[in-house]
Amino acid sequence: MSGVSNAQSIEWLPIDRVNIVNPRDRNQPIFKEIVDSIAKIGLKRPITVTRRTESDGEWFDLVCGQGRLEAYQALGHSLVPAMVVEADPEDCLIASLVENCARRHHKAIDLLKDIGAMQTRGNSLADIARKTGLSMEYVHGVTHLLNKGEQRLLQSVEARTIPLSVAIDIAEADDEGIQRALHEAYENGLLKGKKLLAAKRLIELRKRRGKCVEGSSNRASPKMTTAKLIKVYEEDVARKSALIKRARNAHDQLMLIVQSISRLSDDEGFLALAEDEDLYHLPSGITERMAQPERKNDAQGSIEA
Repeated sequence: MSGVSNAQSIEWLPIDRVNIVNPRDRNQPIFKEIVDSIAKIGLKRPITVTRRTESDGEWFDLVCGQGRLEAYQALGHSLVPAMVVEADPEDCLIASLVENCARRHHKAIDLLKDIGAMQTRGNSLADIARKTGLSMEYVHGVTHLLNKGEQRLLQSVEARTIPLSVAIDIAEADDEGIQRALHEAYENGLLKGKKLLAAKRLIELRKRRGKCVEGSSNRASPKMTTAKLIKVYEEDVARKSALIKRARNAHDQLMLIVQSISRLSDDEGFLALAEDEDLYHLPSGITERMAQPERKNDAQGSIEA
């Protein structure tokens, strides 16, 4: 945008001196997530403002970052880190509208790379934390993962799929250590349900395709040699064979259950006890299998085997 100067500096500004040029209604659940995130790890990006001078002193018009500004205020802060740019009011308004439209399409990995760029330019971790409003723990963890090229893990951290501490443990561990880290994260309540499944898929993807995300590295893609192609094929065969083995084990166990219940259903004492405990009705899937003669034969064969 021609009206906005590229010259930028980060300053800590009084929140009550920042004017929201283009205010919008707040989605409360999303706003709570922003507040919780800032409370836990600090501000990931400074807000952007432009300076103007009035008779009662300096004021700042918000270019972008209303959610971050209001979250910082909700947490009781009086100062907020801000990037001060040069722009006229019309450009501030346009930039704010553009941010509102493009917010959901921003690549999170680019934000994390900014931390690496600041370190490359000679900023210490303490300087980065101070300038960005992030916690030292978060900055240290992100730079550690950046230095190890762990782009997939970084994306998951930014998406809040994996906690930063768990991502660091995974980056440092071998295959056995990774499984141990996932188990400990589950036991500690850091990874549950869908997040645990997503973490396992990420580990598998990282193992097969590497730490970097496709299209994010400037290095040329390695050529696929015959040996590498064979290795990929063998890994795929091994993975599918393991899946087939697990499916067969599950089938055999189900047949054992069906056969056991079939035998118990002929025991009058068991039926009376089940009825007393209101457990007389079986799941429809099991009763259907018990009603099919071929299923019974399969089950009997599994037991005899």
